Amino acid sequence: MTDQQLSIPVETTAPSVSAPGAATRRLVQAIGTGNLSLIGALAVVVAIFAWLNDGYLDPANLAGIGEAVTVFGLLAVVQTVVIICGALDISVGSQAGVASVISAMAFTATSDNAWLGILAAIGVGLVLGAINGLIIVYGRVNPVIATLATLAAFKGLAQLISGGKAQGFVLGDDVFIFIARGKILGLPVPVVILAVVAIGMHVLLKYTDIGRNIYAIGGNDTAARLSGININKYLIAVFVLAGAVAAIAGIILTARTGSGQPVSGSEGLELKAITAAALGGCALKGGKGTIGGTLLAVVLLGALDNGLNVVGVNTFWQNVAQGSLLVAAVVIQQRRSGERAVGLPT
Repeated sequence: MTDQQLSIPVETTAPSVSAPGAATRRLVQAIGTGNLSLIGALAVVVAIFAWLNDGYLDPANLAGIGEAVTVFGLLAVVQTVVIICGALDISVGSQAGVASVISAMAFTATSDNAWLGILAAIGVGLVLGAINGLIIVYGRVNPVIATLATLAAFKGLAQLISGGKAQGFVLGDDVFIFIARGKILGLPVPVVILAVVAIGMHVLLKYTDIGRNIYAIGGNDTAARLSGININKYLIAVFVLAGAVAAIAGIILTARTGSGQPVSGSEGLELKAITAAALGGCALKGGKGTIGGTLLAVVLLGALDNGLNVVGVNTFWQNVAQGSLLVAAVVIQQRRSGERAVGLPT
């Protein structure tokens, strides 16, 4: 009788990989390693200040952080769009100051008509943004130099039309009171305005041809021009958009302070906006960045500023912290890009 060999089945497919591990990798990719770093830093900051002060995590204090970041948060969000396009707008804080003064003065001049004051401020913001864009495009001036010049010019304009002092009083008006103290779905109105603007910018950048063209211009303007994109038109439009959002920030500033603020409320907002955008992952040379990353950085800066105030640290240290964070963000970008450091041998 013939011996029969026993056939042993051999698996031809590899065993299934653990689903949780793959899901974790997909989650990390969706969030982004840079954003995860920001979330980690935010958790550390919150933990430290909550340990130092029991009232740090009180709902009222957290709501205060949200309201405090709205003005520079708006500027940071639109600064993100400008930076992705390969430019920089250093004048956004001064534009907010001009808009703040105009909103209050127009309100007073029109027999306390809040909507006319708001429309006048937005109109001025559009004009100031267009001036920036036209100087850059047709004057062939570097965006940093151009907006550094208009930062001083717009600040001087705000002081000239206001006489260097706060203008008007708007907190007797229901519209401005609602902007300053009202709530929508339990959230302060300024926070809702920031959320709406941020969502709009996110949709613009991620889901429209306009957004894809903005990324293309910032990534490689020569290739973008050869592909038929009108770079001049986009640059002017981006700076006009920055002016409009800066005007909205100025209107919120007017509502919160009760009067038009030529300088005091808008001083230093441009540095905060640029710092938040850089921390959020924007490459200052253009072509890279997200609104989500910028918002995380805005919350981080707000949590840090509030924590320093809560524990009684001198407010001048806030500027030191912001400057240090901006330097750190740029250094990290340089290291990740692999570019040669300035002044060092290859």
